[in-house]
Amino acid sequence: MGNSPRGRRTAPLVIVRVLVLCALAFLLSGGTAQADGVSSGADVQVAQTLGTRDLTIVLRRMDIAPGPLHVDVVTHAGSAPGTLKLRASTAGTTFSETTVQLGERPGAYSALLRVDRPGPWELGLDDGTDTGSIPFIVPARVIPPWEKATFGGFVAAGVFLVIGLVIAMRVKRPQLALIPAGGMVAALAVAITGAMLSASTPPPPAPGAALDPTIDNIQDPYANAQLSTVDFSRPPVNLAVHSPGARAGGLAEVRIALADGATGRPVDDLLVHDNALIHLVVISPTGRLWHLHPVRVGPGDYRVKFTPPESGTYAVAAELARRGGGVQLVRTTMPVAAGAESPAEPVPAGAGPRVVGGNPVDIDIEPGTPTTITARFARADLQPWLGMLGHLIVVGPITGDGRVGADAAAAPTWAHVHSMIPQSPGMPGKPDETVAAYGPAVPFTYTFAAPGKYRIWLQAERDYTVLTVPMQLEIPPGGAPQ
Repeated sequence: MGNSPRGRRTAPLVIVRVLVLCALAFLLSGGTAQADGVSSGADVQVAQTLGTRDLTIVLRRMDIAPGPLHVDVVTHAGSAPGTLKLRASTAGTTFSETTVQLGERPGAYSALLRVDRPGPWELGLDDGTDTGSIPFIVPARVIPPWEKATFGGFVAAGVFLVIGLVIAMRVKRPQLALIPAGGMVAALAVAITGAMLSASTPPPPAPGAALDPTIDNIQDPYANAQLSTVDFSRPPVNLAVHSPGARAGGLAEVRIALADGATGRPVDDLLVHDNALIHLVVISPTGRLWHLHPVRVGPGDYRVKFTPPESGTYAVAAELARRGGGVQLVRTTMPVAAGAESPAEPVPAGAGPRVVGGNPVDIDIEPGTPTTITARFARADLQPWLGMLGHLIVVGPITGDGRVGADAAAAPTWAHVHSMIPQSPGMPGKPDETVAAYGPAVPFTYTFAAPGKYRIWLQAERDYTVLTVPMQLEIPPGGAPQ
């Protein structure tokens, strides 16, 4: 019976049906395995105090190289017009350059550069007087192992399907088609397993964030994940600040040297942290504050300029994030010689209404632990600054003769608190400074660890102008501010 002509005729049909069912499984499985590779990143925003200009450089998201690199330069109120030259370079060689004409009105000015390969790059800035450079990463299209297994399995399954169909229809012994059918099932199993495991497979260390960026580990971070040059317990940096010839009333250039605490070598592994490589907070003897963002001119070498209005000791604090070392705050002092003195206005104590730059501001302090400090501006037209709705600098307790700069340098607490931007549906990333739709309330939450006198500065941005509201608080032993 099994050797009858009818049995021999039906055997190929059975094999074909098996292969067709496998093909249907292949197609259905292929429709559900929509695997994505390593994400191509997002916009990178970096604040830069270039000479007397406060700029925000926005490197727009780039999917793959070679291709265009879109750059926006955001200027702020008081920034002088002029020409800014931009250069994209890698391995010390300039690949493309362009110029941007900065107008008198603050806002965003666009430029277009080109990059030809993935890897570590630098964006050079040059306004004819001051220069700086911003390290950035051009991503590569990386195929994770599970994605290779998924698509490789589907391709192998398709090949086995074709072979099985040919054998079933053309070969005298159609039973041989079961061999490629088995291979097809095995290939489908590999593909489906890879797709199912993709959700639980951890991504590789990100070059530039966790790995020291090199061309090799950007193109294949999986291959170099176990060969990272990162020491995840990198020591804090040593900070040295020099401003030779700094005098009150004159433009001072501050030179910042960062050295590794273990080797003494220049530190050149800073990450963009809260939209800046370094957040430099400077406090004058009478309590005026500058929130600056030095430009990088070389490994471990940063520069910034500002005009100190009075002589005496200035407190300096640098907040930075080092690859493998986390966020660090390092402090020092800077002397300024006598010159054209400009005394500061008295700082109000406690809560109450104020007018800053023509904008009414109301400061409310809610007693308790933690303490909520809310700055209420007049209109809901605040812009994000450094990726945040607002910033709060807290220094204290301050004890001394009222020379805030020297007292702040010795204060046990320095805090940099953020007011986060509300999440907006449909907005994929952080909005930049061209979006003026936030406020009027800017809330901060902070816990004062010890009683005493504190100086605080609240900061927010409107009309491309950073508003700074200084206050003085007295925290009694009970914990509620007065």
